[in-house]
Amino acid sequence: MSDTPTLDDIRAAAERIAPFVHRTPVLTSSSINRITGCEITFKCENFQKGGAFKIRGATNAIRCLSEDQIRYGVATHSSGNHAAAVALAAKMRNTTAYTVMPSNVSRVKKEAVAGYGAKITYCEPTLSARDSVLNDIVRDTGAAFIHPYDNRLVIEGQATTALELLEEVPGLDVVMAPIGGGGLISGTALAVRGLSPRTKVIGVEPEGADDAYRSFRSGTLISAAGPSSIADGLLASLSERTFNILSRHVNDVVTVDDDTITDAMRTIWERMKLVVEPSAAVPFAAILSGRVNITGLKVGIILTGGNVDLNRLPWMNVT
Repeated sequence: MSDTPTLDDIRAAAERIAPFVHRTPVLTSSSINRITGCEITFKCENFQKGGAFKIRGATNAIRCLSEDQIRYGVATHSSGNHAAAVALAAKMRNTTAYTVMPSNVSRVKKEAVAGYGAKITYCEPTLSARDSVLNDIVRDTGAAFIHPYDNRLVIEGQATTALELLEEVPGLDVVMAPIGGGGLISGTALAVRGLSPRTKVIGVEPEGADDAYRSFRSGTLISAAGPSSIADGLLASLSERTFNILSRHVNDVVTVDDDTITDAMRTIWERMKLVVEPSAAVPFAAILSGRVNITGLKVGIILTGGNVDLNRLPWMNVT
């Protein structure tokens, strides 16, 4: 089996997870189209189970485990959405989920993960701390590790988001998605290349966590050093696997600053009445800031999630 999912693999994943996830709506806004000068279709994963696209990859990975592999549960590390997805997917498979989360994760994401019944261990907000604590849990429990993005089955599941988008809205000129660890952008690129090779794929990430941008430009994998952004779901670094897929199948990677992310998030809330988190607003921020030239084009944007703490909205500190 190739280490890179094919279109057939992605379609098989879509069938496998269909009973357990939502086929989320695609929505448009005439006012946003006027503002941007293009036709944007939003794939609304903020309406997904668990409040984010992550349930797709977690469900696909966990459903592919044998009874013997899953008997001691599953484990992962995550800043929130993947942890919630693994917890929910494990619950639907009647097994235990162990999640390692940074101590500074948002309250709403902590409560979501706990609400799905996961056993949570908090750690220092560094990648090394996450790995160390996770390794201890896997050693002590025998749980199967479900990596947030460096996992072929997770990438297959995330790819079903773009698969649905292109099935429902064919003929898009561009598809845009945010980049954290690269699972979504990898899956998106593979689905787009399989279904609509002429469509360009553009990834967007925060300026304060720009490892994918620097890696893409240099042709060499560069890890993030002290990433920081209000888009807390995008602070992970690419893996060798996701970097290789991105390098081959993504047309461009651009960055946006936190102020622009805040403006984009607020515009989506105000114009479309959609609750989206900062990470979800990152691709739209690239359009608002002119980082990509898509005037007159048909554009698909994946709104990745809507898990926000309503007491800590980013514009509350803006005068």
